[in-house]
Amino acid sequence: AVGAAFGLRDSFRYASGIILGTVAVLLVVATGITAMLASVPTLTPLLAVASAAYILYLAFKIATAPPLAARTGGAARPTFLGGFLLAVANPKAYVAIAAVFAGTSSAGELDAGLKLAVLASMIVAIHVLWLLAGAAFARFLRKPLASRIINLTFAATLVLTTALAVIP
Repeated sequence: AVGAAFGLRDSFRYASGIILGTVAVLLVVATGITAMLASVPTLTPLLAVASAAYILYLAFKIATAPPLAARTGGAARPTFLGGFLLAVANPKAYVAIAAVFAGTSSAGELDAGLKLAVLASMIVAIHVLWLLAGAAFARFLRKPLASRIINLTFAATLVLTTALAVIP
């Protein structure tokens, strides 16, 4: 959305913040802090409900977002700090990264280092690709019908993937 609304040049700081914030989440998860929190039985349901509520809130915001053409032109340019804080506060990142580290392996430190390298590379690639896709889709997102269809599709996909993740 930021790439579509502000273009590549003005969104690069924000995307850099998201990338570094997500790498920070990766390091937090890799050091076991997430596992330590999850080992407290009373926190696990609370964290699950809070994460699900956040994801449903995001889906609602995506589904009800106006087309780019309907937005006011005076919006502030996205910042590095804004992207970083969003990434660090994103429970989906913690859950997704923890799922990778939850896998068992006998390789020990080599396996953990490889997971760190692969995930860090994926974080960079995924966020850069989303930024490029946002900038590329900007003209479609300015058309009300196309924007509504795209937003509803993304929102439904977010809800569906969340449901699949929590249903045993």
